[in-house]
Amino acid sequence: MQEAPQETKINQRTMARLGSIQALYQMDIGQISLEKTLKDFTSVKLDNECEKTEILPLDHDYLCQIVRGVTKSQLEIDPQINMALNENWTITRLDATLLAILRSATFEILFQPTIPVAVIISEYVDIAKLFLDIEATSMVNAVLDKIAKTNRKEG
Repeated sequence: MQEAPQETKINQRTMARLGSIQALYQMDIGQISLEKTLKDFTSVKLDNECEKTEILPLDHDYLCQIVRGVTKSQLEIDPQINMALNENWTITRLDATLLAILRSATFEILFQPTIPVAVIISEYVDIAKLFLDIEATSMVNAVLDKIAKTNRKEG
């Protein structure tokens, strides 16, 4: 006998992180301004098509904090990503989605010290699984782990 799938809940911070990836991607690919992009996200509501998943509204303030933070701190964030990449890779080789994921996560690792690194990495690896293949998802995990070990002193 097969067990019924458990109900899952996607929290507001997860939704903000997902939204930040979409916003950064939109800004990069569409050359859309920061303010227009953030304004577009004030009315975002995802449809819940899976009856066993409760999707909470995104935390718009946190989304804005991430996107503004990445934009403001990109000159600190990008070198961290570049140093953490395998020697065969550079930041210029990354596709826009992968780069948006790494930038958002690196912002949180560097500038959100109250959020445990394990939470940040887990959330962004899960988000990467939605958009990227297994190899790229593994890269996200490895790069973020290296950035965290270089910049955070967590036991």
